[in-house]
Order: sequence, then C-alpha cells, then structure tokens
Amino acid sequence: MYPSRCSIIARVAKQTYKKYTRVEQRSLAKWAADCAERVLPLFERAFPHDDRPREAIATLDRWIQTGEFKMSVIRGASLGAHAAARSAMPNEAVTFAARAAGQAVGTAHVTQHAYGAALYALKAIVAQTADPQAAAAKVNAERNWQSRRLPTKLRKQVMSRIIIEQRAGRVAIKLRKGKGF
Repeated sequence: MYPSRCSIIARVAKQTYKKYTRVEQRSLAKWAADCAERVLPLFERAFPHDDRPREAIATLDRWIQTGEFKMSVIRGASLGAHAAARSAMPNEAVTFAARAAGQAVGTAHVTQHAYGAALYALKAIVAQTADPQAAAAKVNAERNWQSRRLPTKLRKQVMSRIIIEQRAGRVAIKLRKGKGF
C-alpha cells in the first residue's frame, strides 16, 4: 500500500518545521501578541466598532494562560482578524495591523505564525509613514523593541528571519523562510 499524498505532505512538513517546546511556543505567542498590540490602535482608530483583531489577541491570551486549545476557536479568531483586514483595504497600515493580530493568534496552532505577527506589525509602521527616511528609523526602532522582548535563546534565530531592506527609496519588510522554518 502506498502512502497518501496528504500523509507524505504532513510527514515532510513535520521534518521541515523547527520544533519548539511548549514553553518556547508560549513565549513566542506572548511576544506575537505584544507585537500585534503595538500597532492595533491603527486599526481601532479607523474601525472603532470592529473588535475582531482585539478578540484574536484576547483568544491568544486565553490560550497562553490556560493552555486550552480548540482549533475552531483559534481558527475563527484568526479568520475574523483577517476578514477585518480585508475590510480595511486599501489602507495598508490599518490592514497590516489587523493581519498582525490574525497571525498572532495562529501561534497557538503553528508557532511560526509568531513571525508573521512581527512582520505585519513592522509593515504597518512602514505603511503609516510617508517619508522613507522616517519609516526606516521607525521600523528599525520597532524591530529593536521586538528583539529585546524575545527570550535571549530565541532572539537570534527569530530576528535573523525578519529582514528589513531599503530599495528604490522604499522600506521593504520580508520574512526569510527556508530550512527549519
């Protein structure tokens, strides 16, 4: 009997992703929530009656505190925050702020979503700043803040994947994926 395509993909995914301990996952989840919360006011000022991104972070906080995991709750909170992000288009800063919350809550399921929360928080900062020089200074300050909030043993590994580049007079943020991500 041959293995199914899904079982092969699942096995490859398990071999590809870095394994985090439960303590590391919770630390990264708290860090992701903190990163998202720093830019969440951008969304809340624009959409004061839409609490989906805030609820995503609250859902993650409950998971961090209790360890109780229900995929339907985590997924629903993440999808809600991403739907809120779509409703904020074309305002990139507001959209990215909501996406940061959607990625943060996903950390309860897949630890690597923490990187997405930090990435979108940085993108929100760049998008809200018209002057590229000011954007570069603000995003570097935020990245330094993010780095200082990480546990020392995870700092280099996590921050080495979040890349800030200046190209053609713009600040670009990207995530370096690859082996172990």
